Amino acid sequence: MSAPLPGRILVVDDEADLTQLIEGYLRKAGLEVAVRHGGLEAVAAVRDFSPDVLVLDLGLPGMDGIEVCRQVRTFSNCHVLMLTARDDEVDKIVGLSVGADDYVTKPF
Repeated sequence: MSAPLPGRILVVDDEADLTQLIEGYLRKAGLEVAVRHGGLEAVAAVRDFSPDVLVLDLGLPGMDGIEVCRQVRTFSNCHVLMLTARDDEVDKIVGLSVGADDYVTKPF
């Protein structure tokens, strides 16, 4: 028996066109989606929206994705997928070490 698909996804990226594209695909797949564009609002949205999955960019205004992930991990067990243009090995290691479950580089 396979686990049910997560139903609530929070997408956090400062690129509005990209978030709109991702949101469209996820909604089409029948998932509930919320979108935020800054780090501070991302942490608040995780508290309020209680997502199953957080899709998180590293380069965010207000607070970077590393700090968002660090703070989210203090109160949430949601899956964290870092989606970012940073493809250095060090960035991947840092992202995974602060609690991300996976790290995907743009373009994808």
